[in-house]
Amino acid sequence: MPNTKSAEKRMNVSQKKHLINKSKKSEISTYIKKFQKLIAEKDLESAEQTYKKLVNLLDSASKNSVIHKNNASRKQAYFAKILDTAKKELSSLQN
Repeated sequence: MPNTKSAEKRMNVSQKKHLINKSKKSEISTYIKKFQKLIAEKDLESAEQTYKKLVNLLDSASKNSVIHKNNASRKQAYFAKILDTAKKELSSLQN
């Protein structure tokens, strides 16, 4: 338990920020799972829209220091590569 009033306030602020950060991370992981599911189902149009939303979430999370900016960039590049590979596979199957 905090001993001073200011320590108590910091504890409350810290708990609120923890919940906010946890919900943002949860939303990111939800979109990652959606994206991977859509790629597995070969639904590239929906996957591309989900990717755009995922990039937006990763950028805002890194901007607000929820995750590190290099972590966000790495994930964006990884999922862009997956999307690009899926598009190439689909186009080669159609030809």
